[in-house]
Amino acid sequence: MYMPLRHRGVHPKDTEYFAKDQLPKLATAVKELSWLLGRGYSMKAALTLVGDHHQLATRQRLAVGRIACTDGKIAARQAKCISLEALKEREVLIDGFNLIITIETALGGGAVFDCLDGCYRDLSSVYGSYRPVEETLPAIELIGDLLAGYHPEQVHWLFDRPVSNSGRLAGMVQHLGDAHNWPFTTETTDRTDALLTASRHIVVSCDSAILDRTAHWCNLAREVIMRSVPDAWVIDLKG
Repeated sequence: MYMPLRHRGVHPKDTEYFAKDQLPKLATAVKELSWLLGRGYSMKAALTLVGDHHQLATRQRLAVGRIACTDGKIAARQAKCISLEALKEREVLIDGFNLIITIETALGGGAVFDCLDGCYRDLSSVYGSYRPVEETLPAIELIGDLLAGYHPEQVHWLFDRPVSNSGRLAGMVQHLGDAHNWPFTTETTDRTDALLTASRHIVVSCDSAILDRTAHWCNLAREVIMRSVPDAWVIDLKG
């Protein structure tokens, strides 16, 4: 079996970028960016304006961009959010890389951000390449254990086929599902986002574009981290 060689944990500069003395400035930036987005500014233009004004580093800008949200989108996303109790005997579709990497980051001590729409998001990006780490199997175990307590009928994991090791990760998820008798199925696909947004079933993702287009979603990453990773480094910039 593939042996992970590293952690998905703390970025070397994050303890500086997200130190306590940086948080008030970043919280103000989140508020300003959300205000601009609500008035029709594009994310790129608004984030450049806010980031330059506050002299934010690249990772600080990335965090502010993932946290910020307009009031309208917050309300719309929350109206479609399904509780864990509502998963019973329902079919669930999981954005596999999105969910697993967030839990890996929390387990590895990396920064996780409590966003305005209620999602927990990290700053990791796949960019065509994924490598399992020491936290991968524990992350899948935590997800499976929590889901099992709410008895969904089927949990279908989708992984982006063009990303390296997508088949390997899908195999790891399927192997653990079979070992625990969890109702898991896995698939690698070139149309992950399209399948998630078109589905009438409950979707698990923290991808903003997916949340805005899907019919129903469950905030599973937040629930797993809150319940099972109590020492996670969660940063709240909501003000």
